[in-house]
Amino acid sequence: MRHLWKKGQPALAKGLLAVALAAGSLLIPSGSGYADSPRTIRVALFADIGSKYKLTVPAVTLLAGQAWSLAARDTGATLVTVPSGTKVRASLDGYRIKVLETPSWQTAADAAKKLQSTSDKPLLFLNSKGGGKVYQLYTGTYASESAAKNAADRVAKAGLSLPADQRPAVKGGKHLSAGSYATQLEADTARASIAAAGIDAWTAVVPSEDGGSRYEVWVAEAAGDSDLDAARIVLRQVLPQLPLTTASAGLMIRTEAGLDLSSETQVPHYAVSGGGKFMAAGSSSGIQLAERSKRTYRGSLELGGSNGSLSVINELPLEQYLYSVVGGEVSSSWPAEALKAQAVAARSYALAQGARFDIANVVDTTLSQVYNGIGTEAASVTSAVDATAGEVLKSGGNIIEAVFSSNSGGVTADPSEVWNSGGNVFASVDSSGDSSAVAAAKKWYYVQLPGGAGGYVREDNVKLTGDKTAAGLDLLTATTRDVNVRALPVIDNSVSPVGKLNPGEYAVVLDKVLESGSYSWIKGPFTSAELLKSLQGKTGVTLPSSIISLQVAERGPSGRAVLVKANGNALSVKYPDLYRSALGGLPSTLFDIVPSGSYTVLGADGKTASVSSSQQGGVLSASGMVTGGGSGTVVMNGDSQARVIDASPGFLFIGWGYGHGLGMSQWGVKGMADQEYDYQKILQHYFQNVTIVKE
Repeated sequence: MRHLWKKGQPALAKGLLAVALAAGSLLIPSGSGYADSPRTIRVALFADIGSKYKLTVPAVTLLAGQAWSLAARDTGATLVTVPSGTKVRASLDGYRIKVLETPSWQTAADAAKKLQSTSDKPLLFLNSKGGGKVYQLYTGTYASESAAKNAADRVAKAGLSLPADQRPAVKGGKHLSAGSYATQLEADTARASIAAAGIDAWTAVVPSEDGGSRYEVWVAEAAGDSDLDAARIVLRQVLPQLPLTTASAGLMIRTEAGLDLSSETQVPHYAVSGGGKFMAAGSSSGIQLAERSKRTYRGSLELGGSNGSLSVINELPLEQYLYSVVGGEVSSSWPAEALKAQAVAARSYALAQGARFDIANVVDTTLSQVYNGIGTEAASVTSAVDATAGEVLKSGGNIIEAVFSSNSGGVTADPSEVWNSGGNVFASVDSSGDSSAVAAAKKWYYVQLPGGAGGYVREDNVKLTGDKTAAGLDLLTATTRDVNVRALPVIDNSVSPVGKLNPGEYAVVLDKVLESGSYSWIKGPFTSAELLKSLQGKTGVTLPSSIISLQVAERGPSGRAVLVKANGNALSVKYPDLYRSALGGLPSTLFDIVPSGSYTVLGADGKTASVSSSQQGGVLSASGMVTGGGSGTVVMNGDSQARVIDASPGFLFIGWGYGHGLGMSQWGVKGMADQEYDYQKILQHYFQNVTIVKE
């Protein structure tokens, strides 16, 4: 239980830290390219970018407090103007399934409700056909025609009440243009005459050759060229006068009638067709994206397609992006110097990404940096970003990839402990400021209840009695009724307490610990079965049928685990930071492993033996040899640290820090700022041999 590797690593005094700041270190050079000039950045909100990133949605809902427009990406021509307060839906005109066509909205809505809980998400449209209204229910979109065919089979078996002459059919984004018009009214009139003949037809708005826009009437929704040719033959037989050409890129204008399946509501819907890209451009107040937690974004939202799915890319000035990132990564209430340090690091990281995500520079999750749009902006953050505008960290003439994590647990990681890359680019440095994360947190007593169970009580709910056990351990009692004794030192109402403590009842104090959080934590106990399930597919070795013993076999320069063994055999992983996910989702790799249902005894001959909760062992006491052990036994080491042996075998992880620990520690930055270091010295502590350059 003692954290041996932290011995000899006292927190640096301010004077010593100043010396460390002057020492410096080398950083990773930036990637092959920077975000687009003049300092704009592309952030993927929804996209399928293969193995790099995948987050998709069938359609998006856009809303703004001021009028906005949909424009062609290539020409900038405005195609659609949307009034303020008007909801607009958008999707990719790709592979989909036409499920049902009916004159009854309720019939279509009932079928859509059945599909909502499946993987085949419904889209319900209103159209006119044969002289009357018709509701058309689709699912999709799908990445390929084969995926759509599989979906058609699933939908056919979904228990829907379909007319005898209708079966789910694969449709696609290939269309024929049946005429070009200067105004939407003219196109709508022509479309109505075609639809009156029983033909599906839609109005579309497309960029024109002169840099403006025009309207077309589209017919057919073919999945492939052969389907399109077949549709051309049929249309020429039914309406031989139509001037049919292959439709190009544009926006198919539809009316969606299924946004609320409890009652019919109609909203404009624009389907991105033909491989085009279109920009939703709003005012400085931004555009809200309902499917991204109703966040509002500055700049423009590019609507396009990637790997058969709708892509939504937020393109905006880099500095405005940082207004959100800094406020999303750290608290806006932190000292100004901490916010400035985060701004410079975040700017450097973003610019170093180049075109990492192919169609975007970064994504909006912790895979890159947290980006939540306007909602996380604050005046203090804006001031910090503006005060450091254009400033980046450079080494060897290149912008560095200034990685950071939430809390390094008192010491940052060495590259060898994280991704096995970077060489001497980063170094393990003191990060004593990380303890600022628990400056205001309550401490918890680790206690044994009268019945033998062990657990944790928060210090403000109990008091020491002044009495001690024969072993010299303190006793405490509750100051109020029904004090919860919890399995871990944190309030988690989803987990039942191990017991309750009332005034007049006494518990034995075994330890006093910090509340579990980003600085220090306790996880588990994990059973053998739970660990084996988590390890599956994450280690290159054959797993045992049961884990009897588990220990950290090797540690890196900062004390982080770089090799863990189970039953004496190495659990090898691709790189050490993978132990976080491999061992049940641990906050960091700076941890000890403690068996909850056994303990180790050092014999007089120098040999050690493990005793489980189901065993009894001989113990030499002041009164002679006695038998002890088993569940509920309290064991104490030479440093007077005690713990209760649990009846159920398992493994506790006692650790420090939150994240990979490489580079800058955000809570450490806060701690240094509290000590009145400026942002430049803070950055030079975590990133050595760098210059801060304004570009």
